[in-house]
This record gives sequence, C-alpha cells and structure tokens, in this order.
Amino acid sequence: MSDADVPTDVWSGVHRGPLRPGEWVRLTDRKGRRHNFCLEAGKRFFSNKGHLDHDELIGREEGFTVMTSGGAEYLVFRPLLSEFVVSMPRGAAVVYPKDSAQIVAMADIFPGARVVEAGVGSGALTCSLLRAVGPQGRVRSFERREEFADVARRNVDQFFHAPEEEGHPAWTLTVGDLAEELPASGERCDRLILDMLAPWDCLEAAADALVPGGILCAYVATTTQLSRFVETVRAHGGFTEPAAWESLVRDWHVEGLAVRPGHSMIGHTAFLVTARRMAPGERAPLKKRRPAPGAYGPDYVGPRPRDVVDTSAEE
Repeated sequence: MSDADVPTDVWSGVHRGPLRPGEWVRLTDRKGRRHNFCLEAGKRFFSNKGHLDHDELIGREEGFTVMTSGGAEYLVFRPLLSEFVVSMPRGAAVVYPKDSAQIVAMADIFPGARVVEAGVGSGALTCSLLRAVGPQGRVRSFERREEFADVARRNVDQFFHAPEEEGHPAWTLTVGDLAEELPASGERCDRLILDMLAPWDCLEAAADALVPGGILCAYVATTTQLSRFVETVRAHGGFTEPAAWESLVRDWHVEGLAVRPGHSMIGHTAFLVTARRMAPGERAPLKKRRPAPGAYGPDYVGPRPRDVVDTSAEE
C-alpha cells in the first residue's frame, strides 16, 4: 500500500465525521467522571446512573449530550490522544502525556524522522511518536516481553484505526533486545528513545545507530537509574553533556475571583535525559565542574567521567 492510498486517519489518529462502530468514545458526566468504551452496534452502556444504547451515539457528530435511562446527562466526544493513553488497556505502565509531550519537543521528533524506541510498554509513547513523524517518517520499536508487545500492538492499532492485519504503515514492532537486534539490522536513526530498566545496557548499540547530531533520550523512574545512565553517557565520550530534568503539572481552579491552585497535581512520573551524538572520532569539550564533596568518593561505584576539571583555581 502506497502512502497516497493510506487514509489520513491512519497517520494522525484523528477521526472526523459521524461516530462509527469500532471507534472509542468518551462520556463525561457533570462531576467530571469519565467512561471510555468502543462503539458496537446493538450493544448497551451501563453505569450506576442507568443505561444507554450505543446505537443512540453511532451516526452522530461528536460534541453532544445524551441522557441515560436513569436521567444522567453525559457529554460525548472522541477521546484525545492524551485521554486515550491514560485509559487504554495496559501491559506495562504508560508514559504519561506530560512526558510524551516533553519527549516529542525536547528530543525534537520531526516529520520524516527515523525513530527507534526501546521498551514499547503499552504503546502510549509510540502513538505520540507515530503522530509526530508523519507519513514520511518511521518508528521502530523493540520490546523484550511478547505479552507487552501484544498489548501495545492492539492499543496502537485501536487508536489509529490501522488497516486490519497490516498495522500502522510507519511502525515496525520487534520482539527482542535492542542491544542485540539493532546492531544486527544495521539500521541508522535520527532519534533513539530508551524506556527500560537498564538503558545503559543499550548505550553502545544506540551510539552505533544514531547519526551524528542525532538525539538520545532516556526515560527513567528512579534517581539511581538517573545517576547511572547520566554517568555512563559521560564516560562513553561520544555524546554531549547529558541534560536531566522532570516535569510537574498542576491544574488551577478558576471561578470568578476564586482563583487558586487545584487540590491535585501530576507530580513525579519519571526523569528525562537527553544527549546529542558526536561525529565519529569526535569528543565534546569537557564540562568544567566542581563536584560536590564525596560525589565520586570511595563509596561511589558507578561509571566515572573521563576527567573532572577543578575550577577552584579560577575563582
């Protein structure tokens, strides 16, 4: 199937027009409680507020309200990508939308990019990557656990309405270890995302696959993982100084003059680390730093930087 023959919906995951059987819808009540389900002709949705038939929704343009048999009113829309990924079936934990957005922006995922992803999880980040690379790009995902790969495949196909038995035309999913499979393939890429327990194990394979100027991005949950990965990248020498950060999201209550922070927020989910690949044989200048006392003392057993430039004499 050529790119010209593939429906736009398959590339973007954005569905237009009347609601159709096989699509997911999102019902929201007056208190903000949400229900997500797939439309099927002849089926019925049940809640503690009564029921309604799927056939009442099929064929209507999204953005309407519907009443259940118990008198509850629901707002009906197709779910956004950010709404779909937090409610879809899970094999592994999902990459939250706030982190997917950071990865797409800070790893500079562009239309036409060749992206490799290790650790597909439940397919949440994969959906964002596929949308970002567009029709001319490619995403190749590696997942060690077949049961996770199966869940991710179903979720990605569901969101994009990929052609049956074909999958998304820009996506390749490989069950296997990136550290072994990627070097054997000889594939080169512009961006490489690592979402796994030990991303440092894949650093050599990532360095060989990334083109000069390409970006390496890791998604790690704990400070010990963060430390080991950053120090491993520094010790490798073929990347720029890694940048590490996290993002926190807090909602706000706005009602007349009552404007205040909300009572809940999405706090720590993971740390993100990015670094750029140097050209073959080139090394980035050493960053001048004054390590905190004991940072690389006798108790530290992780990778060490090539050198530590002491700036105390310059001050």
